[in-house]
Amino acid sequence: MRLLGIPVFIVALLSFTACSGSSSPSVVAPDSLGPFAVGHASFDLVDTARDDRPLLVDVWYPVDPEDAQDGPLTEYLLLDPIGLPSTVAVDDLPVSARSGQTLLVFSHGYQGIHIQSFGLMEDLASHGFIVVSAEHTGNAQASPDDSFDEAAANRVPDVSFLIDSMIARNQDPADLFYGRIDEDAVGVVGHSFGAMTAIGAASSWAGSGPDRRVAAIAPISAVIDGDLQSDEREGPNAGFTEEQLASITAPVLLLGGTQDVNVPIGNNAIAFDQMINAPKVYKVDIIGATHNHFAAICPIANALIDFGVSPDVWPAIGAGDLVEPYETTCGPDVLPAEEGFRLQSLFVVAFFKAQLLDDSGYERYLSPNFANSEPLVAIAAR
Repeated sequence: MRLLGIPVFIVALLSFTACSGSSSPSVVAPDSLGPFAVGHASFDLVDTARDDRPLLVDVWYPVDPEDAQDGPLTEYLLLDPIGLPSTVAVDDLPVSARSGQTLLVFSHGYQGIHIQSFGLMEDLASHGFIVVSAEHTGNAQASPDDSFDEAAANRVPDVSFLIDSMIARNQDPADLFYGRIDEDAVGVVGHSFGAMTAIGAASSWAGSGPDRRVAAIAPISAVIDGDLQSDEREGPNAGFTEEQLASITAPVLLLGGTQDVNVPIGNNAIAFDQMINAPKVYKVDIIGATHNHFAAICPIANALIDFGVSPDVWPAIGAGDLVEPYETTCGPDVLPAEEGFRLQSLFVVAFFKAQLLDDSGYERYLSPNFANSEPLVAIAAR
């Protein structure tokens, strides 16, 4: 079973302006760490309005320089006792004291885990965003029980519940996030099935949405046309209609890889043409990237190898599905994984900075002309 192309095991395993709307902030390169240290915390939530639905949640957030610490660094557990240590995040540090910080919600892929793109989350936090990600119960590696349509029906409500929960924390004087969050404009970013979640949060999907607080979305490798994917999924939730796409009125970044055989790049071309009412639409094609370049496939595989679990052993421990994407994504003759990560962060950071923080200095990274300086990138914008 696969996460729209990602094996389930893989996923298991400054100057920064203090307020949005500033006209002349300093630009920090979006493909490098920003001016903030990165804090991290994990917690559990229960949605009492939906049959006490439990969600495991992680949050990454900016930390002011005076509160930064070198360690101990966060370790993301993959397969006990194998963990993947962060190089930047530290647990339970104080949240940056700035008010009105922008909240982003990340949504993981089909039957995945919520830390699948932890590097992107860390990068966003270092640039001043608070990023929250939940494991979608029933459609996660630990609980792969829901049908496709059941999973789709839960996705957008999960996003809305996360927004509600973080706003509640923002209003609680005893909470770590008290007075820190901009409650009016939230961004949603997701990969694969999570990218469909981002689109659904801004339009409608599987009986839910839109959430009017969602002010910008960044779908990465989203299925738009249900026929343009390798997984044989059918039904009204396997893609989006022209009417659904036309209903989106928030800025959109469409990111994908030209070598993605699981969710072909043609999906983004369809979305680009049909999101006619979005005020801004950017389509960024990463030349040579596969579906797996946008998740932590290579770090996870390398962690196993470093632990002494070589690829020839992976099938015996239930990780046989890791072999093919490891070879196609992490080998010497393909786009280096680090370059895929860099380009993903570059465009996602620049997009949210430009669209949610009104930081016009980042718009140049989203211009088709910028592709002249990045030979592995093609950009369309309107």
